[in-house]
Order: sequence, then structure tokens, then C-alpha cells
Amino acid sequence: MKIGMNMLLWTTFVTKKHFPLIEKIKKAGFDGIEVPIGDGEAKDYRTIGKFLKSLDLTCTSVSSVFEAENPASPNPKVRQKGVDELKWRIDMAAEMGAEVIGGPFHSAFAWFSGQAPKEEERKWSADVLHQAAEYAAGTGVILTPEALNRFECYLYNTLASIGKTLREINHPNLRMIYDTHHAHIEEKSQAAVIHEYQDLIAHVHISENDRGTPGTGQVRWTEVFANLQSIGYDRWLTIEAFSRHNEEFANGINVWRNYQEDLKEVYEEGYRFIRDSWDQFA
Repeated sequence: MKIGMNMLLWTTFVTKKHFPLIEKIKKAGFDGIEVPIGDGEAKDYRTIGKFLKSLDLTCTSVSSVFEAENPASPNPKVRQKGVDELKWRIDMAAEMGAEVIGGPFHSAFAWFSGQAPKEEERKWSADVLHQAAEYAAGTGVILTPEALNRFECYLYNTLASIGKTLREINHPNLRMIYDTHHAHIEEKSQAAVIHEYQDLIAHVHISENDRGTPGTGQVRWTEVFANLQSIGYDRWLTIEAFSRHNEEFANGINVWRNYQEDLKEVYEEGYRFIRDSWDQFA
């Protein structure tokens, strides 16, 4: 098991100016970071990868797509753009040595049709995901699309909904994220879905119900850690927390306040919480 820190707490584009912060994250005990992919070019991600290697850190990545490249669009040209965008993200992940790309890239983030999801939308999405997974197979990157709560997505809200699609595709480079924040909102039982989809869970976001410091809110953490231990989960536990630090990004995800005065609290106390909780059920 590795513990990671998602850089979206501070930025949507990691550059050299964030390297001192990454050194502090390393000092706090983390095994790596989660890097947003969306901006920049290959050299930017190569630079990140080299820096992480110099610190003996590894990484995962996170990304999303939008209406212009919506994989669930009825327009085949838009869906093809979705394939192209995902291939580019896979290339950037490979440039920095990321093990995983997670996120809601099965459809356009925060875009709603105004209707319940249709089966043909999920088929279009599945076709794009399958093409992306085939491409990812040549790089070793694992794609872990994410079911989001109903306020951020309409196509896939539960692990059951996205799990059905992933099992139909049945590709080794296509798995799923289990995100504690979204599960807290949408699932009836965190324990039940962890066991039902243990074959598909290849990445975990440790995210509090209010998106603040893990362990300070209402998520049923004992249920989360005990059941991940019971299925033999041994991959990443990555903190995903948000702030108003990047105003444009915060506005886009409806984060209207800071959940703690000092962001250092998130990664220092968050790391200790994960480490202690995991060890409790070892």
C-alpha cells in the first residue's frame, strides 16, 4: 500500500514552483503525489517525473474531459476528440511515470443532459474507454474512471453503474477508483461496494465528506479501512482534498470556502490518519 497526495489542493498544473511543496509532502511521509493532467506539454511532465525520481517518489495522475470532447456525446466527431484527448493524457502520464490516470473521463465533467442517462450514452462512453484502454496497454498505465455524485455527473453515480460498463469492456488496463467522498453520498454501504467490486478497484481516493482533512468529518472510516484490508487491497490511498487556493478550479467544482486555515494540516494530519487507520486493521 502507498499513500499519495493529490496536488489539486493547490493547483491544476504542477510546475517547478511547486517542487518545494512536494519536498514537504515527501518529508511528511508520503510515497508519492497525484498530478493533474490537462495543461502543458510533454517536457513539463518529463520534468515532474525526473524531479520525483530524484526524491524517490512515484506518482499517479488525475484528469477529466469536458463537453467539447465528451465520450458520451451523440456526435461521433466529439467522441473521437475524446479518444484523442485521452490518448494525449496517457502519453503525458507515461512521460512522468504515472501508474494510474483516475478521474471522471467517462463523460464530460459537470455537464448535464437534463435527462436520466441513456443506455446508448453509456455504450458511446464504453467505446471511447475501450479505445483508450487499448492505447494505454502499450504504456502500462491503468485507467481508473470515477463514479461521481449526482451533483457533478449524471452518467455514472455509483460503483454499480460504472462497474457494469467496465465488466462488459473487460480490459486489464481499465479499472475503477473507489472514492470515499462520492461513496459517502451515493452508496448504501461502503463495505458492500468494496467487496462487490474488489476485482475492479485499482485506486482509492481518501476524501472527507466536506473535502477537508481526512478523519475530521462523517465518512465511515472504520468501514472503509477495515474492508479495504479484508480484500487485500495493496495499491494507492491518495488524499483528495480541495481549497480556494486556485480560485478558477474551486469555482468549477463548487468549493466556496477553505476547510482549514493552513493547508499543511491536510497533508500532515491526513497522512497520520491514513497511516494509523491502516495499521489498525493490518
